[in-house]
Amino acid sequence: MPTTNRVLVVDDDEDIRDSLVDYLCDQGYEAVGATDGRDALRMLGESADRPCVIVLDLMMPGMDGWMFRETQLQTPALAGIPVIVTSAYQKTADRGAHFRTVPHLPKPLDLGALLTLVQGYCLAIS
Repeated sequence: MPTTNRVLVVDDDEDIRDSLVDYLCDQGYEAVGATDGRDALRMLGESADRPCVIVLDLMMPGMDGWMFRETQLQTPALAGIPVIVTSAYQKTADRGAHFRTVPHLPKPLDLGALLTLVQGYCLAIS
């Protein structure tokens, strides 16, 4: 069972990222945002507190979600953090093996579906 309620939202779209962070905070999670994969890796490296799940967009400038996930899986301290992929990219399922069967939510996001997935990985604080 997870011991944290921290969620890392990685999305280059500031409005989407901020909206998801606000929504998850309103639901009792400690949500923080990163602008791309490189920013997310920096944040993960600077904190001893690991998130219970990462909500990851795929299509981002800089380090995209594909490269982030590849790096994450090659980093023992980070490889075990679950990931929920969010993307408007229609062929995500075709590259599912690359993500090792992580859940995928298409954009525009269904917030109820996202919350259900996050709840499966994290503890909420009421």
